[in-house]
Amino acid sequence: MARYERDRPGVEYEIEQVRIPHTWSRNAVRRLLTDRAEYGGWELMRLRRYRDGTRDVWVRRKIIRVRATL
Repeated sequence: MARYERDRPGVEYEIEQVRIPHTWSRNAVRRLLTDRAEYGGWELMRLRRYRDGTRDVWVRRKIIRVRATL
């Protein structure tokens, strides 16, 4: 699921929600989020952990629009 949000005028973000099962270790989650940040340009926006150990993670990245110049 990806959606778009405006944080401030002129800046748009793409937001993605990732559900991580309770069977994943803390180290595996850290590795996943580090890889997404380093190679995909994503940054952690929100992380929610439920009682059963399942995690919902929201990550975002800036959308850079290229404007034509004449």
